Amino acid sequence: MVSTLNADLHCHSTVSDGTLSPEDLAARAANNGVELWALTDHDEIGGQLRARAAAHAHGMAYLCGTEISVTFAGETVHIVGLGFDPLDPQLIDGLARTRGGRELRARDMAASLAKVGIHGAFEGALKYVGNPDLISRTHFARHLVEVGVCNDTSEVFRRFLTEGKPGFVPHRWAGLGDAVHWITEAGGVAVVAHPGRYRFSPTEEYALFTEFIAHGGRGVEVVTGSHTSAEFVRYADLAIELGLVASRGSDFHSPAESRIDLGKLPPLPAQLTPVWQVLAERVQAPTAA
Repeated sequence: MVSTLNADLHCHSTVSDGTLSPEDLAARAANNGVELWALTDHDEIGGQLRARAAAHAHGMAYLCGTEISVTFAGETVHIVGLGFDPLDPQLIDGLARTRGGRELRARDMAASLAKVGIHGAFEGALKYVGNPDLISRTHFARHLVEVGVCNDTSEVFRRFLTEGKPGFVPHRWAGLGDAVHWITEAGGVAVVAHPGRYRFSPTEEYALFTEFIAHGGRGVEVVTGSHTSAEFVRYADLAIELGLVASRGSDFHSPAESRIDLGKLPPLPAQLTPVWQVLAERVQAPTAA
């Protein structure tokens, strides 16, 4: 498997904060030419068996995946795990503990929004997810668009759900070392997701990657929906400098909200080692269904 493989190893379903089911995501990925797919719901692996079955039904190879929220230097950073055993008890327990604070945070967000005249936001957001353990800012954003407070979810985040705005409530996620440990002990590879999104200084970013590697992290998402073409180059260079494998994923959430569709990213730069190359034995081919 080479760098030109159409692999999409970052997307979200209704199991976390996406708007499509694992089955509908698989169909969309296959229709867009994806050959290797991973569902990476936030802090959750409850959709993995459904996603794998759907991928195989459409002739796609599959890697188990998740995206774990961690706190580093006061920022929320996302670590994608790929190719792990979804039945690993330590991983399951760690993800459950990471999800555990979401409901309390969401209720605090709703109380903050109520102070600026937006009432019933918790109940409104909950309609989009059903399970308080999985509620997120994205669900609040969809509710505020639905009730006409904002025109789209991007406007909601700008006006209400980022630091310093009404509705923003920080959450203490897992530690970086914990997340990397859960993934690697379950047989997977840990990848820093969309590094271009974090508001780190060069020194802080270097510290993130240094600590990540020290804990056993092995990959970086180079080609992803939120990166510019310049960031593709920047993080390709970083991968080479630090000896990291490279990942590719759209970070697709919704047909109406996502910047790029499943399977529509440019290929990884040829000089990189794709993450799926080091996970070749963990890739589940359709014949394994």
